[in-house]
Amino acid sequence: MFESRCGVRCSVCERKASGTCPGCLVMEKPFWGGDCKVRSCCLNRKFDHCGQCPGFPCGTLSDMGKEFGFDPSVKIVQCRKWREEEDSR
Repeated sequence: MFESRCGVRCSVCERKASGTCPGCLVMEKPFWGGDCKVRSCCLNRKFDHCGQCPGFPCGTLSDMGKEFGFDPSVKIVQCRKWREEEDSR
């Protein structure tokens, strides 16, 4: 079962546990006040998460968080797992 649009595992996220972020599946706007391009893309294209996209992984997801020192490959791997789980049903 997917937890986010981009592959973040909200169930183990410190921001979700602290109440700082409710998770992109339920929030209206990102907690940081900007726009999440990945979330917007998934919603506009009617995907639950990036792994459902035929263009997965795209540049938007592949670059997400790099400027803050995050490794996007972790999210890509997770989206791939969610897609494989869905395909096996």
